[in-house]
This record gives sequence, C-alpha cells and structure tokens, in this order.
Amino acid sequence: MKHGKKYVDSAKAVDKSKQYEAAEALGLAAANAKAKFDETIELHIRLGVDSRHADQQVRGAVVLPNGTGKKVRVLVFCKEDKAEAAKAAGAEYVGGIEFVDKIQKEGWMDFDVVIASPDMMGVVGRLGKVLGPRGLMPNPKAGTVTPDVAKAVTDAKAGKIEYRLDKTNIIHCPIGKASFGVEKLEQNFNTLVDAVVKAKPAAAKGQYLKSIVVASTMGPGIKVNTAKYGN
Repeated sequence: MKHGKKYVDSAKAVDKSKQYEAAEALGLAAANAKAKFDETIELHIRLGVDSRHADQQVRGAVVLPNGTGKKVRVLVFCKEDKAEAAKAAGAEYVGGIEFVDKIQKEGWMDFDVVIASPDMMGVVGRLGKVLGPRGLMPNPKAGTVTPDVAKAVTDAKAGKIEYRLDKTNIIHCPIGKASFGVEKLEQNFNTLVDAVVKAKPAAAKGQYLKSIVVASTMGPGIKVNTAKYGN
C-alpha cells in the first residue's frame, strides 16, 4: 500500500523501535494529524487472551471524561412510559416495532448507538443479523440493555464507548480528536486502559497487556510502554 506524503512525513517523526510514554505518544499522534479534518485518535490494545473461549472474553463500556468529540445519534427501543424520559435525555429516535421495520425494510442506519429496555429485547432480537456485525446490538454488559434508558442516553451522549475484543484479540476504540490536546487525550487514554485492565478475565494467563498502539485516523501507529499499567 502506497502512503501519501503527509503519512510518510509523520512516519519519519516516529521511532518504530521505541515504546513511548502515553503522553509523548499522544502528543506525537495529535501533532502528526495533518489531514484537512479533525482526525480521531484511536487506541489499539492487544491482549494476551483467547477470545474464542467464553471465559476469556473482554467486553464492557466506559464513559470517557472528555467524550470522543463525535456527535452521537441514539436510537432507543422502549415502551411509551419511558419514551418521554429518553427524548428529554437527548435521544434522536425513540420507539418500537416501527424502527425494526424501517431498519429491516429500508436499510435505515442513521444512528450510532442503540439502547433498549429489557422488555423490548424480544422485538430488538429480530435485528441481530443487522446490528450484531456492526457492534450495535444492545447488550447488558455494555449498559445498553437497561430499565433506565434515560441514563443510558445521557451516558452515550457524554462520551460512553464500548470496548470488546475482535477475532485477533485486539480492542479498537476512539479516545478523542487531535484537537483535544495531550492532557484531555491522556485522561481519556488512562480511563480506557484502566477499565480494560480491571476487566482482565480470571482465566487469562501470562502477560495480559501485549501491546498498546495509538494512531490518528490517517497517521502511523505509535507504540506505548505498557509496563506501568501492570499485568
């Protein structure tokens, strides 16, 4: 894959053999985000677990103290008694079966987070094949299946992100925008890494945090020293 001049210039500023302290790595990633838009800073955490085993799954959600910098559109499935509270909390779309039909028949996907009250999961379950592969299926572990849909909407709007392992045992998450500056990015970074460390499964053996890499949307990966986060 041929990279553009900006990427090549950014890559020259990064020592590939070095593991940077988090603040320095985030500073480099933000400084080298030279695209015409405000690039997202992403975190890629490789874990020493095997996601094929149910007892080694790592999944959860955490509210980043400074949000992600992205406007989040929320769809809530709930009964009428909770609809007003969900709307008041800022949900863009609130309803039931009509949204299931819209997604299934029209391929409508104008939302970023799906929240459901437990009594609606029978209806929402029909969307498993559509929402599941996109990581949008409501889940109790992520706090997106909950009786308190209004609080879940508030959290989603405040910068709550879900983290989960992919098939290669890596967690990929946004932790803010390049424009945030190092201090805010580092606060978000620490919040996410702490949550992942706390979520270590009892069945995990050996080194848990294999590697942490930060990168902007268009920039090169920068390795972070994992020693201080414990294993």
